[in-house]
Amino acid sequence: MKKSHGSVGFSLGLAVGLAMGGSVARADIKDPLPDSLSLGGVTLYGTVDVGYAYQSHGVPLSSQYLGGLEYQAFTTTRNFAGSQTTPAESGLEQSKIGVRVSEPIVNDITLVARAETGFNPLSGQLTDACGSIATNATKPQGSQTANADSSRCGQPFNSVLYGGASSPTYGTLTIGRHNSLQLDALSAYDPQALSYAFSFLGYSGFNGGAGSTQAARWDNSVKYAFGTGIYHLAGMYSQGGQDTGILGKAYAANAGVVVSALSVDAVYENEKGAVNLRSSFDDTQGNPLAPTPTPANPYPTPGLAAYISNDTSYNLMAKYTFDVGDPSNKDKLTVFAGLTHLQKAHGNYDGGNAEGNYPLNVGININHSAIYNMEWLGARYVMGSGLNLVAAFYHVTQNSWTIGLGTTGNEGIGCVDAGLLCAGAFYEASFVADYIINKHYDLYGGVNYSEVTDGLANGFVGTTVGTSGSENQVTVMWGLRIKF
Repeated sequence: MKKSHGSVGFSLGLAVGLAMGGSVARADIKDPLPDSLSLGGVTLYGTVDVGYAYQSHGVPLSSQYLGGLEYQAFTTTRNFAGSQTTPAESGLEQSKIGVRVSEPIVNDITLVARAETGFNPLSGQLTDACGSIATNATKPQGSQTANADSSRCGQPFNSVLYGGASSPTYGTLTIGRHNSLQLDALSAYDPQALSYAFSFLGYSGFNGGAGSTQAARWDNSVKYAFGTGIYHLAGMYSQGGQDTGILGKAYAANAGVVVSALSVDAVYENEKGAVNLRSSFDDTQGNPLAPTPTPANPYPTPGLAAYISNDTSYNLMAKYTFDVGDPSNKDKLTVFAGLTHLQKAHGNYDGGNAEGNYPLNVGININHSAIYNMEWLGARYVMGSGLNLVAAFYHVTQNSWTIGLGTTGNEGIGCVDAGLLCAGAFYEASFVADYIINKHYDLYGGVNYSEVTDGLANGFVGTTVGTSGSENQVTVMWGLRIKF
C-alpha cells in the first residue's frame, strides 16, 4: 500500500522529535546491561538494529540480503516494484554478534583474536547476499525481493575471523579473514559511519572492496599494523582462494597521521581475480541465466552469473574535529571528506567459487577498463545532551567501458550494445538525527535521497540504452539500536 508523503513526514518528525525531546528523560532511563560482557580476556559483544522504513521506489524485504532492503538506487538490480512501507533492519549498523580476545601473555605482548558474524534480526538468518541472488535467479525484474552482491554470503563468520599478537613496541600481526584496509579506513572517515540506510559507503561494499564488493573482506590474509607518535602504518596480503571473493593474490597499504584534531589516511589496494556477481536473470532475453534451484541442488546450475576483474584503488580521506560553544557542553563538530579513484581491468578465470562457496558462471570479461571516481563530504555534530546530527553527500562517476563474451572473448561490446557500460553518475544526500540514550541504546530517524543517471541508470523504466535518463529513490527510516 502506498504511503502518503504526509505520513512519511510524520514518521521522520516523530523519530527526530523523540531524539530531540528525549534529553529530559535521558538520565532516568534504566540501563540493565553491564558496561561489558567480559570474562578474563574474552568479551562478548553484539548489535541489534531494527526499525521501520518507507521507500518511494523499492523492492520487497529479503530475509537473506544485508539490511533486508535495497537502500539505494546505485546497486539495485533495476528491480524497483513501486513504493515500499515495511519493517526494516540494520539501518545504522549491521546487526551482529562477536567475540573479542585480548589476553597478555609475556612482557608487553598480548594475544588477540576476533570472531564476528552479521545476521538479519527480522528473519533470524545469517546475512547471505549471494543466497539472495540465487533465490531470485528465475524471477524477472520487478518480481524479485531485495538482492545484490556482498562479501557476506552465509558463512558462519561472515564478518571477520582472525588471531594473532599485539605489542605497543612491535605492532600487531594477525592472520585470518579481515576487513580490507580500505573498509576499515572508511569506518573512521564516513560521516554516516557505514550506515546501510544512509551511506553509499556502508550500503555498497563497492568502495571498500576497491570496486568489487566481495573483496571488501579478505580471506587467507595476513595483516600487520604499527603506530608510533602521530603516525600509523598498515599492510595486508591475501593468498586468495578458490572459494573466496578474491581468486588470486591481493595486497594493500595504509599510511596515516593524526595531528591534534586533524586525521588523514591514504590507502592503496590491488586485487587479482576479484569476484563480481551479476543479476541471475537476463532481462534482455526474458530468460533466467540459470535453471531453478531445487532441494537437491540449492544453487543455480552452472552457477551464479559473474565476471572476474583485477581491481586497483587509490584513496585519500581526512577529518577535522572542532570544539563548539561552551567547553562544559562537550559539543563537537567533525567535518569529513574523501576521494577514491579505482580501476577495474580484465581478470583471468581458471575456476573457483564466490564467497560462501557459491558456484560461478563466468559469462563475460572486461576488455576496456572501467574507471570510477568517488567523492564524499559530510559533518557530524555531537552534543553533550546525547543528540547527534549527521549530514552527508556522496558522488560517483563511471566512464564508458567494454566487455567480451566468455572468460577471454574480445568482442568489445560496449555502451551502444549494453547501456550499463555507458558513462554515468550517482548522487546521494542524507540526514540523520541519532539520540544516544546511553552506551547501549539509541533512537534514530533519517532520510536518504539517491539518484543514478545515464549508464548507471540503465535498465530502469524510462531510460534509453544507458545513454540518457535517470532513476531516484527516497528512503525514510527510524529505528532503535541496542549494543552490548
